[in-house]
Amino acid sequence: MRVTLRSYENLDELTSLRPSWDELLLNYPASTTFSTWEWLSCWWRCFGDDRRLLTLALFDSSSLVGLAPLSVSNERHGKFSLRVVRLMTDGSGDSDNLDLPVLPGFERTFTEAIIEYFRQHKQQWDVCMFNTLPPDSSVAQCLAEILRSSPWTFFEYSSRSSAVPLPETWDLYLQLLSSEDRKNLTRYTRRLESRYSTRIYRCKQEDQLLTCVEALFRLHQGRWQSAGEPGSFSSPQRREFYARLARLFLARGWLELWALELDGEIAAVQFAFRYRNTVFQLQEGYDHKRSSDRLGFVLRGEVLKQLISEKVRTYDFLGGEDRYKSRWGARQSHYRQIHFARPLGIGGMRLQYVDKTLRSKEWLRRKLPSSVWKLLHNVRMVVRGGRGTLSDGDPGLSN
Repeated sequence: MRVTLRSYENLDELTSLRPSWDELLLNYPASTTFSTWEWLSCWWRCFGDDRRLLTLALFDSSSLVGLAPLSVSNERHGKFSLRVVRLMTDGSGDSDNLDLPVLPGFERTFTEAIIEYFRQHKQQWDVCMFNTLPPDSSVAQCLAEILRSSPWTFFEYSSRSSAVPLPETWDLYLQLLSSEDRKNLTRYTRRLESRYSTRIYRCKQEDQLLTCVEALFRLHQGRWQSAGEPGSFSSPQRREFYARLARLFLARGWLELWALELDGEIAAVQFAFRYRNTVFQLQEGYDHKRSSDRLGFVLRGEVLKQLISEKVRTYDFLGGEDRYKSRWGARQSHYRQIHFARPLGIGGMRLQYVDKTLRSKEWLRRKLPSSVWKLLHNVRMVVRGGRGTLSDGDPGLSN
């Protein structure tokens, strides 16, 4: 097998790969929206200013058979400044299911080529942190197998995710819900219709797009600001990202942007997107002053009903462990976090320190009463400014 690994360090260079990139995703069984050119290039234009692009592409002759969209950033971890290699769109809190697509049969070759690249370019990085890899990622599996038997420092963690497997009919889906929720779907929908002129629709036209996206920003921010939090869309970069993404996905037929109108005014919005037979739910907002109307609840129910009729088979809530997701029939899954570094280097030392810290915390969590653990966690949050930076995506590295 004669293969070649090439590196690309700017979007202009990557543009030449677009046709073969799309073909690669068509033939990669686990591909999702998060590995598409549209997602990655849009994210990079909005969030990539403080990083260096590094995409590794494996070719068999002239055919693209594997793609690793990566980036390198200088990050402060404790007392150290580290050059961190991440999956390209990791770090903003908007991307999950990040993967390295590869044609079946080339998994091991591609993974070995990536590791060899890092070995030869050791002066350019300190630690690799590949977060939110899907559990069925073939490259993730190969990476873990190779690194476990290598002298490199290697740790693997997991974070929670959840998705709803959708049955063939709405009636079958309703059987997955509690009797109370089944009744409430009908009850609150009828109550809205009796109080307001109600309309639920999916944004399909470009002239609807700006109104729906701005409503998402307004409603999401209103809810979180009322709770004393800044909200996701306080960031100009994130607002630009979602606006750009909506236009791109609408053009591709991937956008699942749904709105609930009451008397002509949008009162709830759901921002999602479709890839193959899966819909990924990313953000939402509703009028928090009308919380008793259960606007988000009604909207999600109507969206799921329509998606089931269109043969969508998975409604993916992505990362996190919010309790409300299980009420909709979500099943728990996980993402893989693969962190590695060269032995005896500063990156390896940091990974070992972080792992030891995590194990100590887990020991304390098991030994302390839950009330004491919760109190310590709240005190720590206050000391650190009210919002923790420790996330499932980066276990402990912000300590």
